Amino acid sequence: MDVHQLIGIDVDQFYGIEIEEFPAQIAQVALWLMDHQMNLRVSEEFGLYFARIPLRTTPHIVNGNALRLDWNEVLPAERCSFVLGNPPFVGAKFMDDAQREDTRLVFVGIDNAGLLDFVATWYVNAAHYLHGVAPAREREPSYMGASGNNDVTRVAFVSTNSITQGEQVGVLWGWLLAQGVHIHFAHRTFSWSNEAKGKAAVHCVIIGFGLEDRPGKVIYEYDDIKGDPHAVPVANINPYLVDAPDVVLPRRSSPICNVPEIGIGNKPIDDGNYLFTTDEKLAFMAQEPASAKWFRRWLGAAEFLNGIERWCLWLGDCPPAELRAMPEAMKRVQAVKSFRLASKSPPTQKLAATPTRFHVHNIPSSSYLVFPRHSSETRQFVPIGFVAPENLTGDACLMTREASTFHFGILSSSMHNAWIRYTCGRIKSDFRLSADIVYNNFPWPEFPQSSKQNQPTAPVDKSQAAIETAAQAVLDVRAKFQSGDKPATLADLYDPLTMPPELLKAHHKLDAAVDKAYERSGGKKSYKSDAERVAFLFELYQKYTSLLPTDTKGTKRRPKVVTGPAL
Repeated sequence: MDVHQLIGIDVDQFYGIEIEEFPAQIAQVALWLMDHQMNLRVSEEFGLYFARIPLRTTPHIVNGNALRLDWNEVLPAERCSFVLGNPPFVGAKFMDDAQREDTRLVFVGIDNAGLLDFVATWYVNAAHYLHGVAPAREREPSYMGASGNNDVTRVAFVSTNSITQGEQVGVLWGWLLAQGVHIHFAHRTFSWSNEAKGKAAVHCVIIGFGLEDRPGKVIYEYDDIKGDPHAVPVANINPYLVDAPDVVLPRRSSPICNVPEIGIGNKPIDDGNYLFTTDEKLAFMAQEPASAKWFRRWLGAAEFLNGIERWCLWLGDCPPAELRAMPEAMKRVQAVKSFRLASKSPPTQKLAATPTRFHVHNIPSSSYLVFPRHSSETRQFVPIGFVAPENLTGDACLMTREASTFHFGILSSSMHNAWIRYTCGRIKSDFRLSADIVYNNFPWPEFPQSSKQNQPTAPVDKSQAAIETAAQAVLDVRAKFQSGDKPATLADLYDPLTMPPELLKAHHKLDAAVDKAYERSGGKKSYKSDAERVAFLFELYQKYTSLLPTDTKGTKRRPKVVTGPAL
């Protein structure tokens, strides 16, 4: 047997682009070395010595900027079977001037492209390549939206998982889907690191795609992001790497369902002049005793979760004569005015005219529901809770004034937490909640009748009542552990290692009640994973939004959802 005739791959079939000269040369050597290793494997399999000596072929590695070159000049797309790579991981806010110029050229015609990480440029260039269009040039986007006729070339990139989360999904994948791109396979988030000095450690995904809508799609799931994946055959893979329809969540100013509006907490823009630790507050009151009644507890995300005491000197309601009688408080007001005037931002300079007021002013007169905007990925449930009106919440939190125990129950459930994990943005790997992407796009369960907010006498659905009862049980268990000589914080209660079994059991009962409520909307009796929950929620989202007007700012004809009486 002449084994040479059985070998169908050689190094000259490999083409590449590398921006640095020395790594470009190393890439050629690496391909020869890999070819040699495969030749040894062939020799072992067939019992015949096989070697390519002398070397007669060479890889085609171009030394250049992959974002400035026309990839078709390196290898025409119709001759290319696979495009693969591990593009640089640089966040949108951390690019240097040269990288920003590269993205400016590549992202021509893409709205809000400034939100995209550097790795997204390779996805855009790949789409151009699949359509046979030169990237990084001003062009007439005549091919935009074409279904594509290149059913040969397939693409796969290792990427930071940020391009499948939060705002970037709508910007990047909204555009890619319009170009006829289909995802063929995907590795969900896994942890990647190298062995180099000062090694990088990032959370990655791998996404394979092309213009052909191929059968046999597969999602590779990781039970442990540092472990091995297992393959799950799926019908479709959407931009959130879920077996669900190809939809992207737009930024919305209002919820798609008839539920309370949500917004950020107070934003002082005060250079810290109105915020105090407990010791600082006591020292200030010693100098200015009359200021005591104007201090209010301040809750940012860290304070809310960890029980940290901080205080705010809220002078927005202080009568002028009383304020002038407090010289130390007046010094703080003057410092805020000077700080705002020194800003380079015209809107901030304008705020100097009202130095006792906040930039964002959100002070409810009754109890309200607080969400920390940032929360650890290790928590099974993002801790949320009701807060008394005497507390001021900062802009590190989201808050809603009209929430009931029903709303608390839905938002504390595994259904909503799965939605958070798949749709929110991230800081490193921790959750970053948003009102316009996560909350306002969340599909709540439907009920046969709806009640207006703030109407305690409205009829209560059986499923709604079950959710309210289970939600109250969660609050009661919390209260039990948050009292006594050593009260637990929310961070203590929701740490996976210290979460009380009693609280976990209460959450499981709440999940059962919430899942039951979703059954009338087509939900399952039980779910094997977050991915299953989110796949169902995307289908429900698609159903709900088909009832909405095309203007995403509108909220007419919202699905009917029982809101329950507000606290």
